[in-house]
Amino acid sequence: MFVGVKLRQVTDVGKVLRLQLARLAPADVPLSEAPAMWAAYDSIERCAAAAKTLLAERVEQARVWAKEGDRSAAEHLARKSGSSVGAARAGLETSKKLRGLPATEAAVRRGELSRAQAETITDAAAVNPGAEQSLLEAAGRGNLGELREQANRAKAAADPDPDATHRRIHRERRLRRWTDGEGGWNIQGRSTPDAGAVFNAALDPIIDEVFRTARREGRHESRDAYAFDALLELARRARHTAGPATGHARRGPAGASPNEPPPAAPGEPAVAEPTEADDADVAAERSPRRSASPNPSFLALLRVDLDALVRGRTEGDELCDIAGVGAVPARVARSLLGEAILKLVITKGVDVVNVTHLGRGPTAAQRVALLWTAPWCTNSRCSHTLQIQHDHRKPWSAVHETTLDNLDRLCDPCHKRKTHDGWALVEGKGRRPLVPPDDPRNAGNRAARPRGDPTRIDADAA
Repeated sequence: MFVGVKLRQVTDVGKVLRLQLARLAPADVPLSEAPAMWAAYDSIERCAAAAKTLLAERVEQARVWAKEGDRSAAEHLARKSGSSVGAARAGLETSKKLRGLPATEAAVRRGELSRAQAETITDAAAVNPGAEQSLLEAAGRGNLGELREQANRAKAAADPDPDATHRRIHRERRLRRWTDGEGGWNIQGRSTPDAGAVFNAALDPIIDEVFRTARREGRHESRDAYAFDALLELARRARHTAGPATGHARRGPAGASPNEPPPAAPGEPAVAEPTEADDADVAAERSPRRSASPNPSFLALLRVDLDALVRGRTEGDELCDIAGVGAVPARVARSLLGEAILKLVITKGVDVVNVTHLGRGPTAAQRVALLWTAPWCTNSRCSHTLQIQHDHRKPWSAVHETTLDNLDRLCDPCHKRKTHDGWALVEGKGRRPLVPPDDPRNAGNRAARPRGDPTRIDADAA
């Protein structure tokens, strides 16, 4: 417990750490010890962050910030820590909320949560205490993106008036552009999840194009860099469709957006069914402007329980969200049903596992089902949601069919490790670790060992 800890004891610990850092020569640390030493310092960092979080509210009460001319405790903490006011304010809010969340506070004191995890859990559990334990379990799996998605659902489930929240976020929508001190151009925006889905459906396929072009040219940059290049390309294409005199975008039928294809004729599907030519290697060679209909890989996926859709609101654990974007009110879900860029999945106990397709790649319906059940890379240690490919557990050359229970979604780097470097997903279904060839859970490694080897793990035991 922190009760009874004296200031001198804490400063002594700080002196020891500073002495160690002065003596630390990273190049002299044996490679075999470097990961463990990094993990040890990470544990220290978490403990220090936990102490700062627990103390933040007490610092506000001390009001030293007012004496030093700061406008708020958050501004004071930001100045002292060299962080942003927003980050300091979030830490202060977490400090106040922890008092009502004993399980989360205990996990913070044990150093089990990073600062980002603690802030995410307290923000959601403060309005939905019943979700606290499940959020702590999600944090234990180590994927911050999944934790934030689950936290957003927990907050949406506890919202007494989701329609009002949605309207407020819409009213507060914004797009800021500014030039920073280095001369760099910046952009930041905020709006509702359904607006984000429209934007993502336009931008994500261009990110994919930029990524593939870079790979063909031997360039390797961050996903953020490709996303900005895609945003710029989106702007160029919009400008290309503008009229020369007025600058207004040329439009097709009334109500149609300039970059959308004309609406399908009555009775025709809004999304074309993919064929064998939709495999990744062939798609990479296509001109991106040939396609007249949206690529099913980039459709926004509206996931809603039928009862919630009929009722007009969600109850309990019911879902009503746009996958990978966030929860939306059932009223908004109803209004989105006519949008061509949205693929609707209504759940009512329908078994999609046994759907079979004789082609090599999954059909559009199968891709939607996979997005419903697994929006992330299947590797539980990976947080990628873009550049996802579909991998057959049993090779297609052996089974000559594509079924959902024989498919795993893997991002490009994880797929390459599995295909070329001998890595393998541990046996089972759902998200699970991708392990190297020398890991005993690797099926290829296990099969190579003679029966009776004590390190061999049989399939039934796995």
